[in-house]
Amino acid sequence: MKNQIKYILLALVASAVLSSCSPAKGDRTGHEYMPDMAHSIAYEVQAYQAYRLNTWDSASTFIKKDLSMPMLPVAGTIPRGYTGVFYANASDRAAQLSMLRGGNSLNAIAVPLNGYVPYYYQDTEDERVRASNEIRSNPFPITMDGLARGKELYNIHCGICHGEKGDGGGYLVRDANPAAGDPGGKYPAAPANFLLDTFLVSSNGRFYHAIMYGKNVMGGYKDKLSFEERWEVIHYIRALQAESKKLKYTDWVNELNPEFGVPKAQMDRLAQQVPDASSAPGAANSRQ
Repeated sequence: MKNQIKYILLALVASAVLSSCSPAKGDRTGHEYMPDMAHSIAYEVQAYQAYRLNTWDSASTFIKKDLSMPMLPVAGTIPRGYTGVFYANASDRAAQLSMLRGGNSLNAIAVPLNGYVPYYYQDTEDERVRASNEIRSNPFPITMDGLARGKELYNIHCGICHGEKGDGGGYLVRDANPAAGDPGGKYPAAPANFLLDTFLVSSNGRFYHAIMYGKNVMGGYKDKLSFEERWEVIHYIRALQAESKKLKYTDWVNELNPEFGVPKAQMDRLAQQVPDASSAPGAANSRQ
């Protein structure tokens, strides 16, 4: 009799333990002691299998490879930061940046600027022409820091084909030298030579559209360069063009074409010319 009671108690305990560790299914959440400790839900390097644990249904199972790929923003998302600032007038840009960075009041909350800005042109020849006609000015001022970053990015992403000087003679299009064991570049024809007159008179939109979608055998770089980085590369290309014509393209002067970029010194002068709202007539009454 005692053994029977013991067996019954053991069976009850075993049933309780098994039911407490039941898996999740459907509307039942299941029971598992500290599941995250045993089944990590974090992304893992080179792990492409599905999330088969800690899921309630098949709709919650994702492939880690798909989750690791670049994704578009959620539909209807409005990016904060760049859109409202760098498409504004040059004279208003400093004030808007100050507001976004929390400089307009003691209780202001700074809004971090992101690298995403919507692009309203499609990857077609007609849209490329439209972008070339409509996108004219560079939304960022010419600064020495920006030119330095543009040079670094250009040499990494562009110079290997277009050449460090922008003349289309990059490493991948070098001539073959059989005596030295050099088979030559990968491409038989040189890419675009930015120093030619056709590119010297091209608008900034022609360059920006090519960076976004690519052109001919060149792929797009919109997933490799942020909004600001694209414009910094374009600034540096303009500096290379100016250098080839023995002109200056710096944070103080733009002798190449005023439409291509506004030097920081000139933008600072424009900002100083904007009257302070606190000193405007009637400001004291409005504060009261």
